[in-house]
This record gives sequence, structure tokens and C-alpha cells, in this order.
Amino acid sequence: MAEQPLHEHTLGNGLRVVVCEDHVVPLAAVNIWYAVGSRHEQTGVDGKSRTGLAHLFEHLMFQGSANVAEGEHAALLESAGATFNASTSFERTNYYETVPVSHLELALWLEADRMGTLPAALTQANLDNQRDVVKNERRQRYDNQPYGTAFERLCRLTFPPGHPYAHTPIGSMEDLDATTIEDCVEFFRTWYAPGNAVLSVVGDVDPGAVIEMAERYFGAIPAGPAAPPARPGGLEPLTEVRLEEVDEEVPSPAYFAMLPLPVDGGSEIEAAELAVEIIGGGTGSRLYDRMVRRDQIATEVWTGVTRMVGGPSLAIVEAVGPDPAKIAEVLDEELARFAAEGPTEDETARATAQAERGLLERTETVTGLANALSANATQFGDPARTFTAAARAAAVTAEEIKDAARRWLAPGARTALSYGGAR
Repeated sequence: MAEQPLHEHTLGNGLRVVVCEDHVVPLAAVNIWYAVGSRHEQTGVDGKSRTGLAHLFEHLMFQGSANVAEGEHAALLESAGATFNASTSFERTNYYETVPVSHLELALWLEADRMGTLPAALTQANLDNQRDVVKNERRQRYDNQPYGTAFERLCRLTFPPGHPYAHTPIGSMEDLDATTIEDCVEFFRTWYAPGNAVLSVVGDVDPGAVIEMAERYFGAIPAGPAAPPARPGGLEPLTEVRLEEVDEEVPSPAYFAMLPLPVDGGSEIEAAELAVEIIGGGTGSRLYDRMVRRDQIATEVWTGVTRMVGGPSLAIVEAVGPDPAKIAEVLDEELARFAAEGPTEDETARATAQAERGLLERTETVTGLANALSANATQFGDPARTFTAAARAAAVTAEEIKDAARRWLAPGARTALSYGGAR
């Protein structure tokens, strides 16, 4: 995408502000990334584990603050015609709303009030309520879904106990039950400081006016302590297939695999992700052609990549079919063939075009662009990196894709789950 002028400003308390003008529609997207996710949670320190806190906070942040009563945050945004939500990952939590530009100040005031004063509204009642909401979410999306715990199981297989990435953001029921008001206040004061956040605003706005509003609403929030250093996220290379047989009632037998990839931020992850796309991304991929069309050993094949900056990125392979052992055998064959041959010219062109299309789709709205600016500012210190993403993918050569596959997608080096099928 074409680079757009950015206006950046850092408040005295450390909050980074990024503003980008887009006057196509009279909207403003407000997006805040906090550099805290499940990798920053306490696991096994002095016998205490508090997984799920980052995701729990995603819910608690909508329960009111010093000047906003319980239920008012959402009600005020809805009355302004806003769309809004939040999400949590291993490495960050983000909050976002897109409002008619006439209500931009409301959105900024709401974000500032909860950033500065959330503990004032933390009560046992709303903690209990939101804990139950998260536990029900876990039941519905993970525990009671076919293959719903696959990613969680693969992370535990891939990373050693206590590793920052060994548990997923949803957390455990036991840790959620053990969480106290004191845990929440400590977590908030540790990670929800202005210096650990990026505020991006994109839309039909005047940059100078937005920066003045940011100063007005966020500037008086105390800087708070510096965030503690994140625990090391490195991982020794896998040299075997660590397989777990999963005894669950599922609609069909299936095979899931996880392969560590390079950390995000360098050219190697670009090449590795393109390799994953060529191998298993969609109906034009090698795995789909081999497993579904030709050998008919699977009815579905899918691959994807989760990028990480504090530890290895992760490639996932999912295949549904009657013989998981045969799927694993064919997967090894196709990984070995790709590492030996590399991609064809057409495969390289198609994969880079697909990557560019995906990047453009994620940034074509003010909402998506604000999120991308916050992401690149938080993770790489450079929001303008957003505008070079497609060029980075397009610059990868077929030889670089082949080299990345040889190094990161070797047959016989992964963690895997085998689901036996319905009983």
C-alpha cells in the first residue's frame, strides 16, 4: 500500500500517539495496544500461577472506571453509533472503537478514564461476573468444541513447562478461580501504564487537534513503573515428532501439527510464511492437491502461521481424514519434496500475491489501518513499517523460500496430535 503521512508524538508519561489522516469517510478509528499478553503472565513463580489474567482484563476493562459506571462504557459508545471490541494474544492486548468523527473526544475520554482509573471500579462482583464469562467462553470455544483444545495442546507439547508460550491466552479454569482483586490490581499497575501503550487514531481528523486531545485526556495519567522485562522466549530446535494421541469424541479422525518458525521482524519469517502458504494454504496448495484431490486421504487440509516477536512464530497444519498416520506420512513426503525442489515460479507469484492481498484487506479500513499502526509501533517501534509489508513479501525469492523450508519445515521435526475419531 502507498505510504501515508504519519504524525507521531510521545506524551510526558510515555504514551506513544500515532495519527494518520484519511478523509474518505467522516469516521475516526481509535486503537490502543498494550504490550501485555499471556506470555507476561505469572506461571509457577513461588508456586503461584495466574494464567488467563491478560484475557480476563480484556473483559474487565469494559466494566467501568472512576467516572464511568458499570455498563456505561458500552452504552455510551453504542449511543454514539460506534463499533468497538478488544482482543488478547500471547504478546499484546488491544482495545478499539470506530466512531463518527464528531464523537472522537468521547472515545478518547473513555479510553483515558479506564487507563488511568480502572482499579477504582474493580469490585468482587464484577470480577466474579467476568470470570464466569471467561470460563463460559472457554467451555464454548475450547473445551466443548471438536478439536477445540488442539492449539493449546500443541503449545504444551512444543514448549517446556513454565515457558512463556506454553500456555494460551484463555488460561486455565483453576487459575481463573484463584484470581483475586489484589492479583488484578497488581497486574493492571504493572502492565497498563501509559509507557507500555500505543494510541493510534486514523480517520477524518486534524492531527494537531488529535495530539492536543491526547495530551488533554491522557497527559495527567501517572507514568507508572517501567514494565518488567519479559521472560526469554527461545526454544531449542525440535529433532523428532512429539506425538500425542488424543482420546476425544470428535466427528472424524484428524491430524494436527505445529512447527516452530523464525521470530517476526526479519526477512526469514517472510520466506517461511510464504513456504507454509505454498505447502498448505488453500485449495491450490501442494497438501490439498496431494491429500484431498489425488490420494483422497483427507477431506480438509489447512495451514496457517501465528507470528511472534518474543519467541518462535508457529506454523499449524490441520488435516481431517480417516487415517492420521497416513496423513503424517504424506506430510513428511511433501515437506521433503518441497525442501529439495523449492517452489515453482507460479507458486511463488501466487503466494506473494496472496500475501499482498491479505495485507491490503487488513488495512483497507480506518479500523484495520489503526490496528496495523499500533501493532508495528508496539512490536517494532516503527508504525510506518505498516506501509512496507507488501513490499517485504514481494521481495522474497524462490531460493529464499526453499532455504526457509529446508531449515524450518523439515520432515520429522514437529509436535503433533492424532485424533482417532467418533466412538
